Amino acid sequence: MIIFNDVSLRRGKKLLFAEASITLQPGQKIALIGANGSGKSSFFALLLDELSVDSGDIRGLRGLRISHMAQEVEASELSALQYVLAGDAELYRVLKALEKSDAEEDYVQSASLHQEMEILDGYSADRRAERLLLGLGFQHEQLQSGMNSFSGGWRIRLNLARALMTPSELLLLDEPTNHLDLDTTIWLQNWLKSYQGTLLMVSHDRDFIDATCDRTIKIENQQLDAYRGGYSDYERQKAERALQQQASFEKQQRRISDIENFVRRFKAKATKARQAQSRIKELERMQLVAPAHVDSPFSFAFPTPGKTSDPLLVLAQTNLGYDEKIILKNVNLSLSPGDRIGLLGKNGAGKSTLLKSLTGDLAALQGERTIGAHLRIGYFDQQQLEVLDMEASALLHLQRLSPTAREQSLMDFLGGFNFKGERAKEAIRPFSGGEKARLALAQIVWQDPNVLVLDEPTNHLDLEMRHALELALQHYTGAIILVSHDRHLLRNVVDQLLLVDDGQLTEYDGDIPSYEKWVISSVNSRPALQAPMEHPTVSGVDATQSGTSKKHQRQLTATAKAKRQPIAKAISRIEAAMEQCQEQLAALQSQLSDENLYHDEQKHLLQALIQQEATLKGEYAALEEQWLAQQVTLEALEGAAD
Repeated sequence: MIIFNDVSLRRGKKLLFAEASITLQPGQKIALIGANGSGKSSFFALLLDELSVDSGDIRGLRGLRISHMAQEVEASELSALQYVLAGDAELYRVLKALEKSDAEEDYVQSASLHQEMEILDGYSADRRAERLLLGLGFQHEQLQSGMNSFSGGWRIRLNLARALMTPSELLLLDEPTNHLDLDTTIWLQNWLKSYQGTLLMVSHDRDFIDATCDRTIKIENQQLDAYRGGYSDYERQKAERALQQQASFEKQQRRISDIENFVRRFKAKATKARQAQSRIKELERMQLVAPAHVDSPFSFAFPTPGKTSDPLLVLAQTNLGYDEKIILKNVNLSLSPGDRIGLLGKNGAGKSTLLKSLTGDLAALQGERTIGAHLRIGYFDQQQLEVLDMEASALLHLQRLSPTAREQSLMDFLGGFNFKGERAKEAIRPFSGGEKARLALAQIVWQDPNVLVLDEPTNHLDLEMRHALELALQHYTGAIILVSHDRHLLRNVVDQLLLVDDGQLTEYDGDIPSYEKWVISSVNSRPALQAPMEHPTVSGVDATQSGTSKKHQRQLTATAKAKRQPIAKAISRIEAAMEQCQEQLAALQSQLSDENLYHDEQKHLLQALIQQEATLKGEYAALEEQWLAQQVTLEALEGAAD
């Protein structure tokens, strides 16, 4: 148990914590949220003993093994695999000592070191490190590559793998999903679910928080406020508190009315697709949590595109790739005003190749790219940050785009991205990654595009800015094509999903949750993680071509049905148990919402209820895994029967 007791901390002139108190229970998985500069990094630094409190104290850290995901990669001659292995410092010391004793033929020392290896579970270390690297998207042939051969984003993944490799009771992760694609994010999410220690992470990916964390701590007004559950739970609880206090009531009502109008308009346009129905439900839920964002510093909208054409952009019978190497074959894609497309697919499948071909940055190897008469593309990827002028201000960046625009108009526009007053006129070199990403987005919005091509636009953006971007994209009337590991953004912005896989671009008939289940089942069915994902199909036998008689075919069908029946019954039993578990959880969480429960005289009852909640959540997670395993088995049998 880690206890922050009346902690105060000042950095320079800024007071970050003022007599703040919080308790981190063993085994909890906690999201740490708060505005940029609120003190999240300093909270981590206090736990790592890199900072000292000004007053108060922190208890429970002595002897605790802590693993921390570094944001910078140290210079190293090690290979990727060695670098990750070195995360377990004690094991790596034994491995190096064993190499030396074997080379010197010191067999007595070697025998002693082999005993240490046994205690440290060292003989499985290579396999564990390899699984981490493969799970995070590295290929087998990259494992022995030197650290210097990897780009910045891949080096951050190496730091993440190293942190996961390090034995720990407390794991600190700072933006672990930055630089990850959706498939890898889902893999990491499931890895963290099985982590046995206390997890504390800073993340701006709300779906990732919801799936991973059972508690959320918000740094606000120099205090540490705890909320039960993930980000969606925090949002709901904060909204309830805001409504109870009638905080900024008129602004809340304007925001809720705005969302209601959009839901009505959206329902009128799309009612069939599963992903559309899912999005409507999300938007309806947003009405309840709108007050949680009433004090957001961000407010902007994409202007209604001026002159446009239909179609805006067409790829016809195109082969796409680099240097004569075909990545995607026979791609046909037409973009019209109002199209809202999300791209799915594993890392390296060709999503970025498609986006660059759409923008014209990459010429098609074969086929035609046809553009409309009034095409204006707004393209965002991480390279946009690299081409910003570090010595120029946010204001100057926009003035270069529109030399005749009034300065006050530009300042008002930048204010919606939280570049206000003198901040908008300062050189951007010392700005954070999130601030630079906001500026890159502001430039795109300002240029009035009628097609938005967005490649991971939420990297480095905090939760409030992601919320503002989501609202702006929902009201945008041009065409959108989006790649993002942020499932919440995908669910709420796109109407159509396309899958990039095995050199093809095809329509994905499912929704985001079904894609997530497919990714998990694909990973679980490949222990070594080295094979590319395949579609969940099972080869069958053509009865006519093989000469199988109708009688024999009926026998096969009956046999298959007999095999499916117990699995179907098991699924029904599991679903009933899941429903019962959910009902119990709902009743328990209703009890936990009673404010009287948090008085000192009720602390024993509160502890008992929290323990019951944790037990039920564990039971539900186990049932969910059983359900998924049975579904995969059933689908395989049905595929074989077909």
